Amino acid sequence: MRRGRRRKEINYWMSYSDLMSAMLMVFALVLTTVILEYKEDIEEKQRQIDEVTTLKADIIAALMEEFKDSNMNIEVDPQTGAIRFPGNILYEYDSTELSEEGVAFLRNFVPKYFGIILQERFKDDIASIIVEGHTDKEGSYLYNLNLSQQRSFSVVEEIYQEGFPDFEQKEISKEILTSNGRSYTVPVENEDGTYSAEKSRRVEFLFRLKEDERIEAIQKLVTDE
Repeated sequence: MRRGRRRKEINYWMSYSDLMSAMLMVFALVLTTVILEYKEDIEEKQRQIDEVTTLKADIIAALMEEFKDSNMNIEVDPQTGAIRFPGNILYEYDSTELSEEGVAFLRNFVPKYFGIILQERFKDDIASIIVEGHTDKEGSYLYNLNLSQQRSFSVVEEIYQEGFPDFEQKEISKEILTSNGRSYTVPVENEDGTYSAEKSRRVEFLFRLKEDERIEAIQKLVTDE
């Protein structure tokens, strides 16, 4: 009687052990599949980021090449591609009316800029182009906000005003060109890190790619993960 009972107990534990081994194998297979899918997902996200990063780098390189030997006092941000030039090129101090020198500058600059940004290889990826006005810290926030907005708008107004030289991308640019004023909220510093009122008074041309917002979200996911 006792021997028979022991055999039954042994058979029971062997079956349980086999079941646990099978479950462990299934778990290992599922885990491996999940890891591989996760790895592929991360690689795809990284590929998308690399594509957009390469595109932006190509646009910035083209802008820097176009304006590298220019005597127009233009600065190209190597990270963002923002085109920056001092406000005194376009306006008298505290004025929103373009000077004669400013109009001449825009007539020279704008066709070249849009010729780069909206050329065939880039135009389908451009979501927006923003003309952005900035001021120094003299005066109130609201006063400078109004000043910077009027200045940026006056640039856009001049570009589409009758008599401004035609350029190939003029009609296309109307779909994506906007203006914005930032008051004194984005100041510029000197090389030694001190605030520069003169450099802060400026106008910038910036561009955004259609994929920028999605890529920013993907980068956040990749970073968080």
